[in-house]
Amino acid sequence: MKEWPWYGHILLAVIVFALLFFIYFKPQNNKLTALKDEREKTEAEVTNLKQRNLQLSKIEGELIDLRKILNELEAIIPKRKEIWDILRKMQQLAVNSRLNIVKFLPKGEVDMEFYYEWPISIEITGNYHNLAIFFDRLSNFSRLFNIEDFSIKSLGKQTDTSTISAAYTAKTYIFREEIAPGEGSR
Repeated sequence: MKEWPWYGHILLAVIVFALLFFIYFKPQNNKLTALKDEREKTEAEVTNLKQRNLQLSKIEGELIDLRKILNELEAIIPKRKEIWDILRKMQQLAVNSRLNIVKFLPKGEVDMEFYYEWPISIEITGNYHNLAIFFDRLSNFSRLFNIEDFSIKSLGKQTDTSTISAAYTAKTYIFREEIAPGEGSR
């Protein structure tokens, strides 16, 4: 090797560096490039997951708000199992207002999109003042009732406590509970 010309030593050095480059540095560079790509991909995924986490937090907040609204609406619109208790309370309101219930006739449920409408024909007797007290108490009732087809007429035989007869249809609403698949229809 000592006899080689100067360019032979340079050529040998170039060949050694080329071999080192292709055997060691090139694979290491490829690994480094692959790791950089994987890091960028992971960082992009982390950024995407952070955005989704923010969206999830927002959705969870909305879900909490919607559950509060649902609880408030369930207080106004009863579930099926509570309806007889509510009707009993309505009858108690009439008795507490010193009215006589002459007719209390629940009709069939009317199927609506998200609830059932349940009309009840009611006829009561008493005096005008007690009727006003009854409707005032009914308006403060925690459940939703709509009064329709309302009519008042004076009684033929009047007493101190009974001067008028009122007939109306009270509509209450029942929350439609979702039927799980396989349970069948109601």
